Parts: sequence; structure tokens; C-alpha cells
Amino acid sequence: MATSSCYAAMAALSHRHRCSNSRPIDFICRNGSCKLFLTRRRMRRSFYVKSVSSEPKQKVIDPITEEGIHSYQSSFTPDAASIASSIKYHSEFTPLFSPEHFELPKAFFATAQSVRDALIINWNATYDLYEKMNVKQAYYLSMEFLQGRALLNSIGNLELTGEYAEALEKLGHTLESVASQEPDAALGNGGLGRLASCFLDSLATLNYPAWGYGLRYKYGLFKQLITKDGQEEVAENWLEMGNPWEIVRNDVSYPVKFYGKVVTGSDGKRRWIGGEDIVAVACDVPIPGYKTKTTINLRLWSTKVSSEQFDLYAFNTGEHTKACEAQANAEKICYILYPGDESTEGKILRLKQQYTLCSASLQDIIARFERRSGGNEIWEEFPEKVAVQMNDTHPTLCIPELMRILMDLKGMSWEKAWSITQRTVAYTNHTVLPEALEKWSYELMQKLLPRHVEIIEMIDEQLIQDIISEYGTSDPEMLEKKVNAMRILENVDLPASFADLFAKPEEILIHETSDEVVPAHEDEVVPAHEDEVVPAHEDELEGKETQEEKVIKPEPAPIPPKMVRMANLCVVGGHAVNGVAEIHSEIVKNEVFIDFFQLWPEKFQNKTNGVTPRRWIQFCNPDLSTIITKWIATEGWVLNTEKLAELRKFADNEDIQMEWRAAKRSNKIKVASFLKEKTGYSVSPDAMFDIQVKRIHEYKRQLLNILGIVYRYKKMKEMTAAERKEKFVPRVCIFGGKAFSTYVQAKRIVKFITDVGATINHDPDIGDLLKVVFVPDYNVSVAELLIPASELSQHISTAGMEASGTSNMKFAMNGCVLIGTLDGANVEIRQEVGEDNFFLFGAQAHEIAALRKERAEGKFIPDERFEEVKEFVRSGAFGPYNYDELMGSLEGNEGFGCADYFLVGKDFPSYIECQEKVDHAYRDQKRWTKMSILNTAGSYKFSSDRTIHEYAKDIWSIKPIELP
Repeated sequence: MATSSCYAAMAALSHRHRCSNSRPIDFICRNGSCKLFLTRRRMRRSFYVKSVSSEPKQKVIDPITEEGIHSYQSSFTPDAASIASSIKYHSEFTPLFSPEHFELPKAFFATAQSVRDALIINWNATYDLYEKMNVKQAYYLSMEFLQGRALLNSIGNLELTGEYAEALEKLGHTLESVASQEPDAALGNGGLGRLASCFLDSLATLNYPAWGYGLRYKYGLFKQLITKDGQEEVAENWLEMGNPWEIVRNDVSYPVKFYGKVVTGSDGKRRWIGGEDIVAVACDVPIPGYKTKTTINLRLWSTKVSSEQFDLYAFNTGEHTKACEAQANAEKICYILYPGDESTEGKILRLKQQYTLCSASLQDIIARFERRSGGNEIWEEFPEKVAVQMNDTHPTLCIPELMRILMDLKGMSWEKAWSITQRTVAYTNHTVLPEALEKWSYELMQKLLPRHVEIIEMIDEQLIQDIISEYGTSDPEMLEKKVNAMRILENVDLPASFADLFAKPEEILIHETSDEVVPAHEDEVVPAHEDEVVPAHEDELEGKETQEEKVIKPEPAPIPPKMVRMANLCVVGGHAVNGVAEIHSEIVKNEVFIDFFQLWPEKFQNKTNGVTPRRWIQFCNPDLSTIITKWIATEGWVLNTEKLAELRKFADNEDIQMEWRAAKRSNKIKVASFLKEKTGYSVSPDAMFDIQVKRIHEYKRQLLNILGIVYRYKKMKEMTAAERKEKFVPRVCIFGGKAFSTYVQAKRIVKFITDVGATINHDPDIGDLLKVVFVPDYNVSVAELLIPASELSQHISTAGMEASGTSNMKFAMNGCVLIGTLDGANVEIRQEVGEDNFFLFGAQAHEIAALRKERAEGKFIPDERFEEVKEFVRSGAFGPYNYDELMGSLEGNEGFGCADYFLVGKDFPSYIECQEKVDHAYRDQKRWTKMSILNTAGSYKFSSDRTIHEYAKDIWSIKPIELP
């Protein structure tokens, strides 16, 4: 494997040599023992590295030649001594810190840079292979990539964990302490971004030619602080010390335009001119595969303007803000993930982000296609070389942008460009929530992206024609319903070519004083009777006696806003649409996009999500990994998770159960220490660890969980100490997740959880029987600590509202038993782990609509225990904060912000009864451990490797290519 720490030093010094007037560099490699000499004119320092190996001498090679590099790569075997030398080299010659000390931050950067050296060799080789073979490549576009820390994952994939641990010990540090210095990359928030990162890991591991594209957010979403007032947000600081993994490609940049106008050129073609111009610059991050040389690329875009746009005159006259305005407008595009969009400025910024991602990425993809074609582009073959996957609706503008480039810049006809676009692009749907199926203001988009709106109008017109061709015009009412449901443009007049398709009869106004009817149009004269003409204008009535009559005019209906429906555009513009769990894909076909499914059933697929077993078992839970490998007698499960199913035959074995419990307890001790450090709360590792960690949202029902805890606490307080101990299993209830900064109700839930925790955790009557802890600033690194320690995990969304979920898969992989509804991937997890090993409660997806209707009709009768809990909350038991609005959302029969839309009250009785079953099962530790083992065994299906194989085969049509 090409992992040359000494080669790294050689490469760095070789670069300096090529950029200077120095004398030649001599590099001597001796089969793992190497000497590197640099002699430069007038140099004050000479550099010398020698490993401790005593292998026989090898011939001297020239590392500057390709032959020398391959010879060096094949002969060098990394060991702790050479790795330590590389780390020391980077601490001195790639300095980001002062030279006096080798403390942990400096040790982390030097270690990461030494790992990056090894990755760059494989990275370049992978890229060169793809270039030479001109293979079809998949491009995964996502607004989020929730990578987590990279150091342990990278050295794990390179199979150098032991060597790096030993090297750092030689230098006075532990690998764990060094790795803890790395901040999580703030490039995502929830499951959408983590899924994208798992996919990149699997793509590299399985040797598929692919890249990821995203944005380089300077301040992330936000760093979450938990105070007495609940959640507070501050900017992420993950880039303040730099990022040792990224390489800025200053030679890879593309122009991106906003505003301006569209004109017709002398050749009759449309051109987008004027407006605001920025530059998107590439920042690349290597993504290594496991046990393979394949290292793919995550290309992130940062934004700036050219130096010419700095207004030097304004600056020198004291108008400093004005002078920097263009640069500030460009840079802020990549400041924040999901900036608040309540204001028009916020909406514009979000749309700018989405278009920047799409435009820069497509320009880059097309440039690569043209370069690989050697100037002989056959554009009809573009879809045979390029597959673009849109991760949710955020990259939807890929469709009109690709059309714009092909038509306006490459000179193609509409028909040709449309055919290429549809065969290139595919769409993954991640939600059934209406508010998450993005819609953009037509007027705003027309102002910001005028040419794209023209193209979207043409696509909309093409869609209407397709609908008419399929269904005909014999049933106008049915056709109108289809068109209105499927159009991309909502509340926008039909194109001129279809203006008369659904002509409405004239509106009639009723006169109170007669049986006459008059038209709605004031200027029209219509006889009321055969021999009578009603004058149309008031001046004709002068001097005439007329009977006063009062015309009843209906109240003018508010004009609905014109919108662009991005999800509809995704379905129309792509060749494939997939859901991310079996139940979700059925809802997509039969509810969300039912009309499109009826028109194009062949487009729709299911691709159940998955997670990488490298990060989510092997690296984050080494104790459990060792047990799995021991009992199934192979480490092959890391690449072939189907082997995990072999654990089933050992589920009753007492020896594996003892080892299993010991590994779980060891992880719980680590979490107890972490919670003490982060929150100040002490918890017992002997209690059940009950965890719900995910984005805070009403449909995910953290509120149901905490109300269940309140009920538990209230019942405890009503008992004697002996009764409490007999009735309840000790629990540590752990929450984590961020509420979007403008999502008021979600932030109330966070505040409520922390208030409940503050009360219970300080109640001497309760002690270790119940603890409630909210972990601040939940991220991937925290997940890697909590998930291995989990015993019960809550996935309790309102049925039919969670597309898939991936945290449920991670918990199951780590031997955690789930409590949940039949929603998302829970359905498939329960099938695989066994019904007896999953705690099920709640209404099912097909019942939800009827239950909401029942509520609206005032027929719902809440459970007495639910009413009791709400009253207890309102009593002030958890402090002075007024929770009337939070509790009020669970009451009433209709209206915004009330009527319990997410059915917390409906599911509450079955939830607390299910929790009693959990307590009962946990008391029998043999039974519980068996359930835990069977959850890990049943998680074999939920590897992202399986998911990627399905995407590659069914959607992208790409094949794996492994480096020699």
C-alpha cells in the first residue's frame, strides 16, 4: 500500500526544489529504511531522516520519475518509526504553530498532514486512472456532508491504526488524545448529510468511480449551547485553526451569475447578461476506501469575487463597507448552512447557495467530460459518461442549469438538450412533509435567475403536453386536476398554447331585486329579457327613473402566490426517482407523487438507506468489533455485513453474552465520564442508557419521549422508595440534537427537556433511578461515543412522516434495542431483527389521516394519563417557564399550532404501556443481551455498501474499477 511518510517529506522537498534554483535532491530508499538528503546553496539547515530499520540496502532510485515513485511505493512498508519521522517532519516543515512545543493541537495537525501524504498518492492515482480509462462517473450533489472527524477514519481505512498509535506514543501522546483535537467538519446537520458521507465511504471502498459535490460552509449550521434559557446558537469555529485535509485548487474555479437580464442575440439564441458575478473556487477533500487504494474526492465550493471588484477609490475615501460590498456578498454565500429564510434576503441567499452548488458543479463536470473527450465531444454520449444524483430537492437547479449550458453555451436544440438532461439526472426524495418539498417564489427566482425561469417555463409547457398526450381532452375535469397537481409552476397562467384548454364559464352576479342575471364584466350589454336592453354605463341612466338594485358581489379571494415546485421539477427532469425506505417509497408513489407515478411508473424505485459499518461499528466500537470477529471467525463482515447474520446462532451462548455485556458496560463508563464533563451531571453506568439523538422536530416527537419521562417521574414521586425500586428499572434518558434557530416550537421542546432534567436530576428522592441529560452540540463525534453505549433507542416519529432514518440502523448495528413506530426504516429493521426484539407502539401510517379527521370533528377523547401529565407540567413542577403554548399545541381540534397534528396524545397511552414492557425485559439481562445480539445480527441489511451497489446498478449504470 502506498503510505509513505518519508515519501511525503521527499515530495515536499522535491516541490521546493522545482520552485527554486537549488541543486539536485538525492533520495535514497533502502527497503523501508530511507535517507533523505537536501543540499541547497546558502542553506542554513540540512534535513536528514533515517528510520530505525536495519534491512539490507536497496538500489538508489530517482523519486522524481514515475518509475521512481512506483518503485518507492512498492518497496516502502510503513512502520511506527517512519510514521513518527513523518509526523516530526510536518511539525517542523509544515508549520501552523510555533516551534517551541509539540503539544496536542500541533500533534494533531502534523499527524493529519502525514496521513494526507499517504492519501494524496492514492488520490492522484485514482484520478489518473479515471482520466485514462474515461469511465462513466457518478456525481453526488448534496447541500450537506456530515463527515465527522477524519483522522481515525482515514488511518483505519488505510489499516494503519496500530502504527500511528505506536508512533504517537514515541512522540509522547496517545492516538486518542490527538484525535480528540480534531473538530467535526461543520458541513451538515442531520441524516441527509450523514447519509451522503456514508455513501462516499462506500463508493470509495467498493471502488466505484464517483465524486461528491457540496459547499464549504465557514460557520456551519451553528454551535449549540444549552443555557438556563434553553438552546442558544453561536457560529461554528471549525475552520479557525485551518483544515489539514483540504487542498484549495486555485486553478479550478468557475464564474457564477445572478440577476441580469436575458437578451436575444443576432443568431436568434438567448443570452443571459449583466448582473452580479462571483467566482466559485474548488476545495478538495480526499475520501479513502477501506482496504483499497481507491481514494475519491469531495469537492467543496467556496465563493469570492475577483480583486478588480474591490472598490479602491471608495475605500480610500472612507467608504470602507461599500468598497468591500461585492466581496462580502460573494463570501456570505458560503457562511452558513441553511440561513434563516423568513426574510426576502434570507430566501435570496438560500437560492444563491443552491444555484452556486449546481452551476459550479455542472461546469466542472462538463469541463471534465470535454477534457476526457480530447476535443471530440459526442454530446449524445454525455449520459453514458456522467450520472448526476440530486440528494433531495436542494440541487434541483441542476436541471435548468444543464439545459442552459447545453442550449446557450453549447448550441444544442431544446430537444437534444432535454433528452441529455433527462438521461443524466436522478432524484432522491427524503421527505413527505409538505414544507420540505421545496417551493420557491416565482417572482424571486425570475429576478435572481431570469434565464432559468424561462427554461422552467418551457419544461412546464412540455410537461402539460405530455399529460395531454397521455390522457387526452375528453375528460376536461380530470385533465385539469392532473395538470394542476403536476405542473412545476403553481398559480401561474397556462402557457398561451393551452390558454383555452380549461375555459371557465362566465361568472354570474345575482341581483336581489329581480330574477335577472348580469355578466361579471361591466362593459358587456346583455338583455335581461328579449325586448329589454340593460345599459352598461351610468351616464346612460341619467334622467331616468330606475329601481335601485343591490348586486351581491363575492368577496375577492386572495391572490395565491406564484411558486416554482422544485420536487415536481425533479421528477419531470430526471430519469429516476427513489424513496429511501420501503414504506416511504410506497408513500412517494401512492400519495406524494401519485399522478407522476401513474404517468411514469418506470421512474420510481426504492433504495433503502444504509450506513457504513467501518465508522459505525469497527472504528467507533472496537470492543464489539473484536467480539463479532472472534465469534464468526472472520473480519470479513466489515466489507460483507451479511456475515453479521451468523451471530444469530450464538445469541443464547452464555460466553458471548458475558463478553457482550462487558463491552457495553465499558462503553457506558466512557459516556458517563463524557456526560459529567459536558453537562456536570453524574450518571450510573449500571442504569439503562435510553437515548434519543436526532434533529429536534415535532414529527420526530421528542415531546412524546419527555412527556413519558414526566409521567414516569410523577408516578415515582407518588411511591415510597421501596415501591419505586421495585416498580422501575434505573434509567439514564439522554437527548441530543439541534433545533433550527427559527423553529420556535422545537426550541421550546429543548427548553422543556432541560427544565425537566434540572428538576429530576436534583431530586434526592429519585437519585440514580432516573436521570435526564441533554447533550449540547450533538454531532458525529458525540454519536460515535453515545451509540456504542446505548441499550434502548427511541425512533418514535408519527407513522408515515419519517422517510427512513439512519440513526436507527447505527443503533441496531451496535446491539441497541429499538422502541418505535412502524415508520421509515423501522419497518424493515423490525422484520430483520425479529418482532420480539423490537418494542412497537402507536398508530400506523394508513390510520393517520382518519385519526386527524376524527380530531378535527371533535371526536377524539384523550387518555386520562395524558391529561394528568399536561396538568402536572402546567403546575410549575419544572420551574417558572410558561409552557401553555407547548401544551396548547396538543389541544384543540383544529387550527395552526394546535390540534396535536403529530398525534402525541393519541399514541401516548400505547407508548407508556410499551415502556413498561421495556422495563420488564431489561430486568432479565440474559433475555436483553440476546435481544441486543439479534439486533446486531439483523442489521446486516443496512450497510450503505448494499445501498450503493443498488444505486450503481439500477440508477447510475457504473461499474467498480480498482487500482492495480
